[in-house]
Amino acid sequence: MSATRNKSPSKDPHSLRHRSSNANVVVEARDYTSQIDMSPLPPFHKKAISSSLDGIRILPRVPMGSPSNLEDVELSLLSEEERISAGRNLQDGDARSSAGGAKTTAMSSRDKKAMTLLIILYLIQGVPLGLALGSVPFILREHLSYSQLGVFALSSYPYSLKLLWSPIVDSTFHPSIGRRKSWIIPMQLIIGSLMLYIASNVGRLMENPADNIHELTFVFTSLVLFSATQDIAVDGWALTLLSQENLSYASICQTIGLNTGFFASFTVFLALNSEAFAEKWGIPRLELSTYLRFCSLLCFGVTFWLTFFETEGSESLDGSEMTVTSVYKTIWSICKLKHVQALIVIHFFAKIGFQANEAVTSLKMIEKGLGREDLAIVVLIDFPFQILGGYFAAKWSSGDKPLRPWLWAFWPRLVFAFLSTLIVYWFPTPPLSYGFFVFLIIHTVLQGLASTIQFVGISAFHTKISDPLIGGTYMTLLNTFTNLGGTWPKYFVLKGVDYFSEAYCEVKEAHSELLVKAAECVSDRGKEVCSEIDGQCITERDGYYYVSAICMSFGMLFLVFYIIPTARKLQALPVYRWRINPD
Repeated sequence: MSATRNKSPSKDPHSLRHRSSNANVVVEARDYTSQIDMSPLPPFHKKAISSSLDGIRILPRVPMGSPSNLEDVELSLLSEEERISAGRNLQDGDARSSAGGAKTTAMSSRDKKAMTLLIILYLIQGVPLGLALGSVPFILREHLSYSQLGVFALSSYPYSLKLLWSPIVDSTFHPSIGRRKSWIIPMQLIIGSLMLYIASNVGRLMENPADNIHELTFVFTSLVLFSATQDIAVDGWALTLLSQENLSYASICQTIGLNTGFFASFTVFLALNSEAFAEKWGIPRLELSTYLRFCSLLCFGVTFWLTFFETEGSESLDGSEMTVTSVYKTIWSICKLKHVQALIVIHFFAKIGFQANEAVTSLKMIEKGLGREDLAIVVLIDFPFQILGGYFAAKWSSGDKPLRPWLWAFWPRLVFAFLSTLIVYWFPTPPLSYGFFVFLIIHTVLQGLASTIQFVGISAFHTKISDPLIGGTYMTLLNTFTNLGGTWPKYFVLKGVDYFSEAYCEVKEAHSELLVKAAECVSDRGKEVCSEIDGQCITERDGYYYVSAICMSFGMLFLVFYIIPTARKLQALPVYRWRINPD
């Protein structure tokens, strides 16, 4: 968030973060007397909460073992005087870590209640995201071209751009309601109202979505916009809702709540919405309008409880609080740092290599004959593995080199993107065999694990380098570019599939064969038009394979020639090099 909440007493701004070999703890050398004036450097970081669609948030973890070579690299970049001062602070850090490393704190009932509240609030946030980014595109695929789906994909942009208005949410509120409830309550009321509006008009919007694509995009963009705003307020509340010693549990609450809401609206809804699934299990088919009404009632109910039965604690609003203007200036100051600029370039292009796989492959499998309920089952099985994988990935990313697993996971993700392209090319004719379905599940789980490892690694790195002087703004900025790197290519990828595709409608007459070139024969609607004139829609060239090849080629070259060398240099920098000079 945009403000510093608990400003520490005087700290040595040059103190180094020390990995103690005597205990499994992280010690920050601070509050010690130094003979050298190094005032331009800001203090080290505290825990911060970030947000993203992609899953698990990682706060500072505890590394194992003795100091690594990274400390030597950090010290070698300092002057002689700085190394002397750092050495003194490291010795003090060893003594303090030995004395307090084994101390643990049991979770209080207050924190348990706070965790329950956070999970519920994140779940409400996940419901519209699962609809806009998950199930609705699959439903629309039956009626729209890939270019039209690219237009609808713009609805995910607000979640990646919430940094633009997060300082306003963080600093503008009504004192009698509460700093965070001032935003959470109205946002959830709007979210519930929008879901009711969609439920009341779903027949008109979905009957002919090609004619209503702009209205659909606007409505779901608004839904994601208000969900992103609610997320900003919830993230900020988590910093004070939980006690300091249990603050790291906020990431677990976000993981459980956000993913539960997302998968309920995506995989579970797709399965229950499938006619084949309903007939197989003898249950009524769940309509989109019914599900939206249920979610809106849930949203209104939680908001009512939050308004009248949940009290928000007061936050410190002393002179250290940053104004909206100062936060925007701080964001600009961060972006001017050379190291941050290099990291932004990495984030902006790093995910292009597997964008075709993530944006189109599932749609292509459904086009080839994979049932929506089968896809839902595959993703649903994948969900607990990602939660478990996130835990182990967090332990792997907890050392001195959190970018090491992030870099390593690029290779399997590119390999899985290539394998996904081959799976689509040689997709068997339905019904699918049991063996192929099991293979598809294993492929999805392993692919998801690689994605989770990357997310956890980069989150750990962001946590390490973020400056606590400006609250959560630093983390939000870095996560914004991470999310944006996976959002902006999607529109162009979907457009590219249609651009590189060639299809024609073949109409056979009694004594001759007339070939009529169709302007659009990619979507099911185009095929329906071709069928009405007794023709057969044939694809001569599928643009998916061309776009996939372009994405993977760029991703591999960018990884080898820019990401790997640049990431290693950034990781070797001492933490204070990521700080900005205070005004």
